[in-house]
Amino acid sequence: MKALIFDSSSLITLTMNGLDTLFPELKKIFQGKFLITQEVKYEVIDRPMNIKKFELEALRIKKLLDDKILELPESIGISSSLIQEKTKEILNQTNSSFSSKSQYIHLIDVGEAACLALSSLATQKGIENVIVIDERTTRMFIENIENLKKLLENKLHTKIQLNKLSIPGIRFIRSAELVYLAYKNKLIHLENNKVLDALLYAVKFKGCSISIKEIEEIKRL
Repeated sequence: MKALIFDSSSLITLTMNGLDTLFPELKKIFQGKFLITQEVKYEVIDRPMNIKKFELEALRIKKLLDDKILELPESIGISSSLIQEKTKEILNQTNSSFSSKSQYIHLIDVGEAACLALSSLATQKGIENVIVIDERTTRMFIENIENLKKLLENKLHTKIQLNKLSIPGIRFIRSAELVYLAYKNKLIHLENNKVLDALLYAVKFKGCSISIKEIEEIKRL
């Protein structure tokens, strides 16, 4: 079994661009589970359903869940209570990893921590998985914590102390990689040589943390 674990950021990016319609075909290509945690469900469905500005996007994501395109972790035998316990542990560890002037620096919120928790628990069960996340801080914390330290020092104009934390087995992709997959598999029904460029910039401008250099690299693939 394998799974993609979606964070709120990637779901919002894709839905705001109308690309949530690609999910059924992408899931067929992937041949695995598309998962969201209860914490992400709250962020992208439950809470925005009561906010008129975001109600439509929430309804579209809810339909993916109702149609079982997106599924909750119970579908792979992992309970929400177990995820919540692991999430608290990860939040405590990550948000005490950086400090400045004897104050801890808040890095990640409960939605991202829940994705990390689910990924870690799924790996323990032998389920190959990748987190789909557009938010930069969480990815940098796992993939290149020293660069994140430098970035925060430049942003905050202060020296930062680092207590390293290792969460093994975590892998990430962004919505940009998913739309590239959709493009390569001819799921985008537009005939124009600018389609890939338009897709990548669309997700960039709706929240995907991807540089212009990275976009050009993907276009050259």
